[in-house]
Amino acid sequence: MRLRHIKGCEDFITDAKECIREDKAIELKGSIQDIFEEKRPLQIEIGMGKGQFIRNMAIAHPDINFIGIEKYESVLMKAIQRKRNLEKDKSIENLRFLCADAKKLSEIFEAGEVDKIFLNFSDPWPKDRHANRRLTSPDFLNIYDTILKKDSVIEFKTDNVGLFEYSLEVVKDSKWKLDFCSFDFHSEKESEGNIMTEYEEKFSSQGNKICKMIISR
Repeated sequence: MRLRHIKGCEDFITDAKECIREDKAIELKGSIQDIFEEKRPLQIEIGMGKGQFIRNMAIAHPDINFIGIEKYESVLMKAIQRKRNLEKDKSIENLRFLCADAKKLSEIFEAGEVDKIFLNFSDPWPKDRHANRRLTSPDFLNIYDTILKKDSVIEFKTDNVGLFEYSLEVVKDSKWKLDFCSFDFHSEKESEGNIMTEYEEKFSSQGNKICKMIISR
């Protein structure tokens, strides 16, 4: 869900040292990890919302660099503010943000530069005419195919069964293979140690089942 526009968010994003805009990121193609103090394996979350998942992943895995990607500036502003609040105790040096449209990712990342992609509770775009906007559509899978390292994976979680079933069909008709699939992920042994998004906490507390798939080439 998109937040209402917050006055001044554009300037906030431009000035934020933790964040890079799409145009600058395209200029840095091939050296995107220069935005970190240290080069490490790189994992990204596309459509991170307010960033709870990617923040907690960065804290749990200090040996990995994380980039949270969000195109809505008002939402991104909230994510940056929450990171800063956490950093009053300890800096999270392995987390940065990117204000960009996912359609541009192959212009930002080099081929094989990304070690893992997370898609969490993406907009389902329920109307058929908007299917190509879904982050698990064939067009987006082709983009991910370009930027992911060989043998790397995409992890996708949603509470929207329709979107999940659509995504399964897309994978079935593609060169991607299904490594893991569950329509009730929280009941699986694989959910041990699962880091939840804000939406995941909300929906699961309401009794909604969480769907998850992991795919690779």
